[in-house]
Amino acid sequence: MHELSVTEHVLQLALKAADSRRILAIDLVVGSLSSFVDDSVQFYFEILGRETLAAGALLRFRRVSAQSTCLACQVVTPVDPPLPFACPACGSSQLRVSGGTEFYLASIEVEEL
Repeated sequence: MHELSVTEHVLQLALKAADSRRILAIDLVVGSLSSFVDDSVQFYFEILGRETLAAGALLRFRRVSAQSTCLACQVVTPVDPPLPFACPACGSSQLRVSGGTEFYLASIEVEEL
């Protein structure tokens, strides 16, 4: 249900940035460890965007992976859920996971004036 509030915010940001032009597409970046579901965001966007300059706009989702850094051998690997228990290079369990929690509006495509 938290997709509703972030979708409202994305729509507000896009409409403000569009400066009274019709929005054709919105590019969103979503981290693989975030709990945001693309279909839910799409669903809320279609409802919230009705009767706005974003009505009918295409949402494009780009999923980005988290990164796992092995503290023993320094190997960095992309990771998606489920998270690994050991380094794929050396087998160490000393891993630091970073990133993957992003959710942001990367760009919008608007109609030419």
